[in-house]
Amino acid sequence: MGVFDFFKKKKKEPEYDPSNITIRDLRKGFVLDYDLKTWEVKAEFEYDWGNNFFSREFKLDSGDEVVYLHLSEDDEIYLTISKKIKIRNLDEDLPEYIAQHEQPPKKLIFEGKTYFLDKESPGYFRDFENPGDKDEDWCEMISWEYYDSTEKLVLSVEQWGEREFEASYGKVVGEFSFSNILPSSSEIV
Repeated sequence: MGVFDFFKKKKKEPEYDPSNITIRDLRKGFVLDYDLKTWEVKAEFEYDWGNNFFSREFKLDSGDEVVYLHLSEDDEIYLTISKKIKIRNLDEDLPEYIAQHEQPPKKLIFEGKTYFLDKESPGYFRDFENPGDKDEDWCEMISWEYYDSTEKLVLSVEQWGEREFEASYGKVVGEFSFSNILPSSSEIV
């Protein structure tokens, strides 16, 4: 070690095993293959559902399409891929219904399929771009998940504040659906 080597910044060790990268290791800048396309992780988000239960979401961009990969883990890994849709595409009166009844309807119909309310999850959300321990980094929200009768298709309705709503639809996917997961070029040693 030279005299000036002491002042050099040490390269941060990756938080994953570089010889065995899995879907759990995803971070912004990673690339992966899914559905015959290569996707780049453009953003990373975190949800705090209480009772020390967290989940993560990744914005994936293939160049011609954007999807969101939601990853949660309890006893096993649970993954969904979804696309954002306008809340009024689900039901033009849905925001008013939720405001009036303080909850969404028990079922929704989207693109000819019936989806049934499965769970309500109040929680907090933060963009992982600049994670910090400050309370103001987290936004309060509530999420309602609906599944079709096969439990393979999912609709999600989220409420942010009093009158702001978002919706997405997608499907449950297996970890085997993803391959060739590589870190960002800045992490490659």
